[in-house]
Amino acid sequence: MLDFNDMLRVGVITQTHGLKGEVKVFPTTDDVKRFDYLKSVYINTDSGLLELKVENARYFKQFVILKFEGIDDINDVEKYKKEDLYVSREDAIPLEEGQYYIADIIGLKVIDEEGMDIGVVSDVYETGANSVYVVKGNENVENKELMLPNIDECIKEVNLKENYIKVHIMKGLMDL
Repeated sequence: MLDFNDMLRVGVITQTHGLKGEVKVFPTTDDVKRFDYLKSVYINTDSGLLELKVENARYFKQFVILKFEGIDDINDVEKYKKEDLYVSREDAIPLEEGQYYIADIIGLKVIDEEGMDIGVVSDVYETGANSVYVVKGNENVENKELMLPNIDECIKEVNLKENYIKVHIMKGLMDL
């Protein structure tokens, strides 16, 4: 049985598309072309994970137009508007060394190079050039929210096994 904690978001259904059950999806994955070979996606419903088999994927501007098997009418797909689409971790795109899924970064404890606890990663923003880790700071940093760029000069170590990120606080990052 699939566990929601092992799911990774790949897109959000923004609206229906046409009358034949297609949906317009805003992709939230680095590799948009992954939809070409995606066999199924999941939606988290009140009664658990619902699997939708992907029949067809095509592209329009920044969106992916998806058609699901067995859904052939706009009325049958209308209820899925604004829903997140997930894939299981097993179906996720393999990462290269030094790359991490956002879901694995959020919630990690953040410490500086001396081991002082700074806070917890609460979000990750993609800026184009690099991602930025949003850290909800604790009392050691006056409860400030920190924005740490995911660059080698700042992020020194990501340790998923021990659930922490070691960082170098660059000059200016603590100033408001």
